[in-house]
Amino acid sequence: MGSGILLVDKPGGITSHDAVARTRKAAGTRKVGHAGTLDPMATGLLVLGINSSTRLLTFVVGLDKEYLATIRLGSSTTTDDAEGSPIEVASPAAVAAISPEIVATALADFRGTISQVPSSVSAIKVDGQRAYTLARAGETVELKARTVTISALDLLDLRAGDGYLDLDVRVECSSGTYIRAIARDLGAALGIGGHLTALRRTRIGPFSVEAAVSLPERGSAEVLDVAAALLAPAEVASLLYPTWTPTAQQTVDLSHGKRVPLPDGLGDGPIAAVTGDGRLAGLVERRGSDAKVIVNFPTDEYVGNQGDSE
Repeated sequence: MGSGILLVDKPGGITSHDAVARTRKAAGTRKVGHAGTLDPMATGLLVLGINSSTRLLTFVVGLDKEYLATIRLGSSTTTDDAEGSPIEVASPAAVAAISPEIVATALADFRGTISQVPSSVSAIKVDGQRAYTLARAGETVELKARTVTISALDLLDLRAGDGYLDLDVRVECSSGTYIRAIARDLGAALGIGGHLTALRRTRIGPFSVEAAVSLPERGSAEVLDVAAALLAPAEVASLLYPTWTPTAQQTVDLSHGKRVPLPDGLGDGPIAAVTGDGRLAGLVERRGSDAKVIVNFPTDEYVGNQGDSE
């Protein structure tokens, strides 16, 4: 198995670690990583790196993201989602008093650059342990607020139920934004509580879930053809950054960590150094008039279904 990026549509009910484990088995390699987890309840896009392309994941993690979510107003839970235990339940009268106009006004306060306290069951580390481990063990977890940017928060549908309101929303946000925290804080702002009941990640940077492959069900006879679905490292890097084609000798020099002349007009970096035959030699940055290597990639590594496997 060679190197590349795999877009996976994670089903609900499994962890991101489960998705990685299944991909390792299908790919026949232990070297598989991901660019950001999804909770078991959540579905949607996972960006996985295979073999040396795990080095690219560092440059994917911080990209902006898009989600489709359902927020239930009328009750709050211990985990800010449907998997937690109820904390408070609003009266039917209080829920009935929340009009679509009131919801729209409240949503407006969450758009733009805001301060957000992550959910206590997030993967943030507290004294060396994941917050969700501490929270689920019954410990009180206090996380510091962080600045996030929510560039879009669109109300797609509003449905009234028996003592609750369900909102379907589309969210575009910066990396590190917690959709569960939006549900929690929106419910608190309206005075009736709120939690997340559904979450689907539809985009990470330029990568869409529409281009992702589905994982075969556990125990299924279907086999995931990882090689056929891999995106070549050069293709991925070219989606993220400007590209530059070094000469054969410059490619060798870059592989040895040497600086080589870099043409003007490419910005300061990162810049994708792609060889004449379409291989990703590395990512570089500008230092004066030269290119300095940020990270190298083995240009002789088998990619996808081209050539013979190692």
